[in-house]
Amino acid sequence: MSSNISLKGRDFLKISDFSADELEYLIDLAAELKAKKKAGEYDPCLKGKNIALIFEKTSTRTRCSFEVAAYDLGMGVTYLDPSGSQIGKKESIADTARVLSRMYDGIEYRGYGQSIVEELAKYSDVPVWNGLTNESHPTQIIADMLTVKEHFGKLAGLNFVYMGDARYNMGNSLMVACAKLGMNFTACTNKAYFPDKKLVETCEHIAKLTGGSVKLTESVEEGIKGANIIYTDVWVSMGEPDEVWKERIDALMPYQVNKSVMDKADENAIFMHCLPSFHDLNTGIGKNIFEKFGISEMEVTDEVFESEKSLVFEEAENRMHTIKAVIYATLMEQNNG
Repeated sequence: MSSNISLKGRDFLKISDFSADELEYLIDLAAELKAKKKAGEYDPCLKGKNIALIFEKTSTRTRCSFEVAAYDLGMGVTYLDPSGSQIGKKESIADTARVLSRMYDGIEYRGYGQSIVEELAKYSDVPVWNGLTNESHPTQIIADMLTVKEHFGKLAGLNFVYMGDARYNMGNSLMVACAKLGMNFTACTNKAYFPDKKLVETCEHIAKLTGGSVKLTESVEEGIKGANIIYTDVWVSMGEPDEVWKERIDALMPYQVNKSVMDKADENAIFMHCLPSFHDLNTGIGKNIFEKFGISEMEVTDEVFESEKSLVFEEAENRMHTIKAVIYATLMEQNNG
């Protein structure tokens, strides 16, 4: 796993902290580690090291991905759920960082404001990894880009369309990644749900240098024309009040990913979603929304979700391989020239 790039000792807080070469390196490293795992080759090269996982917001994929990745690398893991940590309550973020970095070799944080994970990193003596904040979701983005590259064999030049609420972690992070990697990013949604104007301007500048582009449109017809990747996410994020559901449904239903949308995209287009998804009535939230609003599918229809064009479960698996790459690169990988 030689490379001219070394990320040893680096924090992994947001996509914009990394160059295109560094992002490509992590994607390719993840592919290499994935191939080794599929071949039954395991190297517990980080045996004796330990990581702490702080989860102020629970998650199936993020927790399992970090734990399996760490175990494959020979590491020990301590999971701290919302009731298992005193961060920000009885102990300051700064003090938590200084305590945990005396005991652990790496710290993962999944929770609320980006400022929290940034402060953890500021006071920690070991790498801090962002498992999700309101503003950023970098481990998901590396998994998404690995999935795209596996399918198309490349990233640069592809047309990536995000439909739905593009104001928060997924819309923001995907736009930055696409700009850095020379992809054409489109946010196709109600204008009230466009990404932050300042971030859009930053990404437009980056895209000019990489050969990519950034576009915002309310027109589904215009947005999905020639799309290679159609991406969406839940319309209401964890922790938001129930009252926002009606507002989001009214505003975003025109941007639901359904068969008509997929049919109007490129004939080889794929569908992606970071999960969980409300595509049927098999969840408590899904049933509740049906009872209140009479809809059985939200951001994506079950037909699309279960179609051959859907790569959502490949994408979910890749969380583990890319998180393993982030852990490996920041704790072990050296510049081997």
